[in-house]
Amino acid sequence: MHFTMRIASLVLAFAASSAVADQCASGSTEDGGNFFCQLVDAVQYSNVGHAGSYNKVTSMGSDGKCASSPVSYSGSLAPLDEEVSLHFRGPITLKQVAAYTKTSGSAKRDTHSHSRHGHKAFHARALKETIEKRDVVTATIDGKIATWENDYFGGAAATPAPKADTASAAVAAAPAVKAPVVAATKQKQTADPNAAYTRSGYYDAESQTLDGLTFLGNYGGSGSGVFDNVFGNSLSYLNSQGTGGAASSSVLNNALVGSNKEFAIFSDTECVAGDSCGYTRPGSVAYHGFDGADKVFLLEFGMPSDSSSGFNADMPAVWLLNAQIPRTLQYGEATCSCWTSGCGEFDIAEVLISGDNRCKSTLHTNTPGGSSDYFARPTSGTVKMAVIFNGADGTANIQQLSSDATFPSSLTSDQVTQFLGSSTGSKLSSFAIAA
Repeated sequence: MHFTMRIASLVLAFAASSAVADQCASGSTEDGGNFFCQLVDAVQYSNVGHAGSYNKVTSMGSDGKCASSPVSYSGSLAPLDEEVSLHFRGPITLKQVAAYTKTSGSAKRDTHSHSRHGHKAFHARALKETIEKRDVVTATIDGKIATWENDYFGGAAATPAPKADTASAAVAAAPAVKAPVVAATKQKQTADPNAAYTRSGYYDAESQTLDGLTFLGNYGGSGSGVFDNVFGNSLSYLNSQGTGGAASSSVLNNALVGSNKEFAIFSDTECVAGDSCGYTRPGSVAYHGFDGADKVFLLEFGMPSDSSSGFNADMPAVWLLNAQIPRTLQYGEATCSCWTSGCGEFDIAEVLISGDNRCKSTLHTNTPGGSSDYFARPTSGTVKMAVIFNGADGTANIQQLSSDATFPSSLTSDQVTQFLGSSTGSKLSSFAIAA
């Protein structure tokens, strides 16, 4: 009940708070309840951060309910300046990922948020229940203000673990699994005195390099993490195929991860009691995300069609969540996640219709909004993208890069500026989040 009420309030906020300056004046198409305006190479969200609060989970009870306390936030990118985790849904081929943090001037803050991809689903043993979520979007279309509902559908169903004898026994915390050193190629980094951003993590599928990152998935109870009949699967280490759990950290294979399979990337720093991770589900595998108002992600991925059908079929997606969300409960009871109270999600490239070749983006916070322009889904080959959070001007940027773009050990301010200037005119969608 509380979940439904919260969604209703988010819908109203979406309609009331978003101001648009995109490419919709050049025409639009309605498809499946979603409006698609123009094909672009970049989307810039401005005025992203606002003062507000969300409910930070403080405990998870054996009755399936969770306790929380309100946490206030403010800042030019709040709450997305907190730790975030990077999430993927197949069909997808992930080729490269690089995470960068500001070299100086940005102190780490205590985190407090949750997010989840533009979908809702309840995951529990032997249960696959989809909860439809509709966000009202306001846009300028053919010179007129228009409002519609965007349809999003929930994430992957939980993977059952062997049947527990009793619910209470299942809820009991399992011993935490410590991550061993991953047998992967380490990248030697040379300090650049002109660097504005330093690479904190890197993955390359071709060479099977994994440095500073950890692959996780909602497969708890299979090799690592926990499963119970109350909350379902916790986070676990991800197997090399991207299809299930593992006993220790693995490097994702250079291969296709199929429809309705989700996985996440965190840093390689494990959460410990009393640190800025805050409360994490007992027995879960828990790692820090990527913190700060100034951060950059470089991505290379493909989204080939697998012509599948059914729940979440042929609907790939890439998105960011407040890292608190998956560390408690990404899918399920609303009180066990900060997502419904607005701790933050950023959909980077999401297919909303099964088999469609258009990817949209959306911000989900207490002041949500989403551009109606879209990216071309990379069904053949791969695309390189930069996701840039700029605390100085309060923008969150998604920029398609040239095919020869590299993922260096550091980035200068000029390089980031060049990324942001790569698309102009009709290829740039600008969307201002209104207060």
